[in-house]
Amino acid sequence: MDVNQYLEIFLDETKEHLESLNTQILSLEQEPENVDTINEIFRAAHSMKGMAGTMGYKRMQALTHDMENVFSEIRNGTMKVNSNLIDTLFQCLDALEEYTENIQQTADEGTNDNQQLINMLNAFLKPGGKAETSAKESGAEAKAEDGPAEKWMDIKIGESEQLVLSTAKSQGKNVYGLTVYVQESCLLKAARAFLVYKAVEEKAEIIVCNPPAQDIEDEKFDLDFSLIIISECPIEDILQVTRCVSEIEKVVGAVYEIEEAAVKKQAVEQTAETKPAAPAQTQSAPAKTNEKKAVGKPVVNRTVRVDIEKLDVLMNLVSELIIAKNSLVSASSTEGGNGRGFNEQIEYLEGVTTNLHESVMKVRMVPIESVVSKFPRMIRDLSKKLDKKMELYMSGEETELDRTVVDEIGDPLMHLLRNAADHGLESTELRLQRGKPEAGSIFLDAYQDGNNVVIEVRDDGNGIDVEGVKNKAIERGVITPEQGDNMSEKDIINLLFHAGFSTAKKISDVSGRGVGLDVVKSKIESLSGEVEVKSRLGEGSTWIVRLPLTLAIIQALMVTVGGEKYAISLGGIQTLEDISPSEVKLVQNREVINLRGSVIPLIRLSKELDIESSKSPDENLIVVIVKKGEKLAGLVIDELMGQQEIVIKSLGKYISKCKIISGATILGDGEVALILDANALI
Repeated sequence: MDVNQYLEIFLDETKEHLESLNTQILSLEQEPENVDTINEIFRAAHSMKGMAGTMGYKRMQALTHDMENVFSEIRNGTMKVNSNLIDTLFQCLDALEEYTENIQQTADEGTNDNQQLINMLNAFLKPGGKAETSAKESGAEAKAEDGPAEKWMDIKIGESEQLVLSTAKSQGKNVYGLTVYVQESCLLKAARAFLVYKAVEEKAEIIVCNPPAQDIEDEKFDLDFSLIIISECPIEDILQVTRCVSEIEKVVGAVYEIEEAAVKKQAVEQTAETKPAAPAQTQSAPAKTNEKKAVGKPVVNRTVRVDIEKLDVLMNLVSELIIAKNSLVSASSTEGGNGRGFNEQIEYLEGVTTNLHESVMKVRMVPIESVVSKFPRMIRDLSKKLDKKMELYMSGEETELDRTVVDEIGDPLMHLLRNAADHGLESTELRLQRGKPEAGSIFLDAYQDGNNVVIEVRDDGNGIDVEGVKNKAIERGVITPEQGDNMSEKDIINLLFHAGFSTAKKISDVSGRGVGLDVVKSKIESLSGEVEVKSRLGEGSTWIVRLPLTLAIIQALMVTVGGEKYAISLGGIQTLEDISPSEVKLVQNREVINLRGSVIPLIRLSKELDIESSKSPDENLIVVIVKKGEKLAGLVIDELMGQQEIVIKSLGKYISKCKIISGATILGDGEVALILDANALI
């Protein structure tokens, strides 16, 4: 069976299940008795096991099988949830993520059996059933004789096997039951079982084994297996040869009573017949609570998983439509627009393209939940690693962003959260001295603001030590002491985004390598976004990430500079001003204007773009006031053309060095206009 055709579906669904498991296991730690959570976890583990088995990923299947066993015991109420179990389950999820990564890269799960994790899970499964002392101590042997010795009695005997055993007994042969326990540290259980088989077969004939031989060969058994055998030798001889196999903990055996087994089997069948109602009731109870919970959640089969490439094709079609519309607009203005029908066509086309654009955008939009769902687990791990108590509070996970932005935003947010946990929050002792709660709080809030999505990461920690940052920057040679004296607090804080800058006292695997905030800044700016910091010493800091809703189609202001056409995104434009040359002043040899009490620096686009301006120096300046965070600047242009909806076309990686150009667009007359990035200009 060729399973490669299902690989993408497998990877998508596995990632969904892993996300769900991460969230649900965290919830389980908070509410160990929550039946809904336990059922949800069991279903996810069961689905993953089935999918891995279908795809032929044996190692992944084995691990999920043992996880499912643990969840089954929790669900049955025979096992209690504790912190150690949660830690082990998270390690299992990490191992499953590693398998998934390998499968994504090479379509193969790799060679790591994660036997240590499987052993840990099995240790939780039977804290009493597992022999805690060595088999050499007679006490353990006797204890084993009492309980687990009966394991071969659980084997269900078919009528044909029963006939074979009865015949052997009538011929004077012995029928024995045997249970073999493999050591927990044993690496190759199947190989040891095979050696036991060989040893037994020299002195007896194996009639039944449990689990079946194929399962034992595939290592699909815990640490014991049972046999029913026929032999002419005494039981001691058989026990002797099997105990000689290395890595076998102990072997327990006795005469097998056929009649007793048959009676036991009959009793089991009768109880099964007479008690069908109880499980049905226990099954229906959680269903009711699920009904309550399901309100407001999307119906399962209403969503469609769409390949992002197909959406890109759709997006390009919309782009072409908008270009066609712009051509019509251009034609109507040059021909004088004679004929009412022509204008109606344009209006109709405009309506269609706008609606199509909006619907495509909605298809591309995904909640940021898929990115932020892994953060509570990360904060839990950091809390243990850094030995600080902390809680993560999230809001606005349902806020939607363009899929391409969501895929890229995970790493920057992770860096900001790790930063808050390591640098932001103080040690427990210091927090208590300052009269703060023992556990630090980290907040991740997302919300929509106009055409942008804002994501804030804040903490109630120490805040940023501005003097410390300035001294470190001087020490590193990033700034001179004179520059430091003239810099505002905000400018000093922005030095944290300088490449290789770190204020960590010591390098750890959490921080201190100077990789982080510069990467955060460049990644967010590559998504046409911006990041700013607000901080109060002793109270905490807030990192504000502002991202555009979409990167494909924007409203832009079309301008000309020196006869060439440029587009500036409307999102960052505040006002348009008509300024006389006499109002331009010089501050520190830079041109500025005083606009309604604010001093705003001027950026002459003709100079930045190396084009000769078409306006004479004594004419009034047309200035576009743009904003980046708290900063304002005035872009000096030659002429205004008006507002237009434009399609952003990437210039490709060959022209990525020029930061002030963020792309290009095709105008109605077929001409190409470059799009200016106001953020980069500021």
